[in-house]
Amino acid sequence: MKWLAAALLAALLLLQYRLWLSAGGVREVLRLRTEVASQEQLNATLAERNRELAGEVRDLKQGFAAIEERARADLGMIAGNETFYQVVPRRAAAGSPAGSGTPANAPPESALPALRAASAARP
Repeated sequence: MKWLAAALLAALLLLQYRLWLSAGGVREVLRLRTEVASQEQLNATLAERNRELAGEVRDLKQGFAAIEERARADLGMIAGNETFYQVVPRRAAAGSPAGSGTPANAPPESALPALRAASAARP
């Protein structure tokens, strides 16, 4: 009778080991569940991106508005009846405070008399 109890106890310990610590045990199931959840989240993100791209393809195939928008944004194109204006931000010169009205490429104040004299001497 003692050997039967010992065999049953050994079988119980072996089954507990396989349940908790083996490759197909509880830890592996929990790891796979978290992996599946992260993969489902990634799939949802990619499905949304696919829907957006499909809508963009549909717009490009059906009308000229999307093509015109892409040409303006990506290629910098303008229509024939439009005028292009480029706004260049003013930068402060070295040593002058920002917004003082002096362009960044202006000559220093000490060079102005020499420049005026040189330009006056030209015919």
